[in-house]
Amino acid sequence: MSVDVLYFAWVRERIGLPRERVETQAETVADLVAELTAREARYEAAFADPTALRVAVDQQLTDFDAPLAGAREVAFFPPMTGG
Repeated sequence: MSVDVLYFAWVRERIGLPRERVETQAETVADLVAELTAREARYEAAFADPTALRVAVDQQLTDFDAPLAGAREVAFFPPMTGG
């Protein structure tokens, strides 16, 4: 399956890309993160502390155990703060 993966804020800075199309066998967001971190050190650095990240699948906030079946887009970003 192909999925568009979007990176925001410091996640984008660590990976060096705003988005990419990824071919994946992942069944969940956590599986996708495992595949990405296995690629190279920049992904490992970006996903080193998943508790510091939020994720959205097809623009819906979700958890890392969310299924990816049928997903078109996964976005990773730090928690948002209000002010």
